[in-house]
Amino acid sequence: MKKPIPYFITILIALVWLVNGLFCKILSFAPRHQEIVARILGERFAPSLTLVIGFLEVGMFVWILTGIRSKICSTLQILVIGVMNVLELLLAPDLLLFGKLNIVFAAIFIVLIFINEFYLREKQITNS
Repeated sequence: MKKPIPYFITILIALVWLVNGLFCKILSFAPRHQEIVARILGERFAPSLTLVIGFLEVGMFVWILTGIRSKICSTLQILVIGVMNVLELLLAPDLLLFGKLNIVFAAIFIVLIFINEFYLREKQITNS
């Protein structure tokens, strides 16, 4: 039986990817996401690249929920969030929801992913 806390945290992490991918990028409820992509990767391909990124984020949502190779999934999430947020901080801080504070929220999210995967889930597996 899955322990409720790591499972609940995993669902929350997955939902962040779903909301950002589906609602913010694919359905374009937050146009600033495309503006950020344009600033970093160029205006010409920003609409297409924003959609691709959105679909990849929805794919991350699915991957997280499957639990397949969860350590690789978590490591990839940490790397993507870290790189993405450093680039955004350097190249588009004026477009970020919380401005330069976005990096703090990204760091908290990274720590949450790390603790959930490499501490809570690991402890759950060990205690099973």
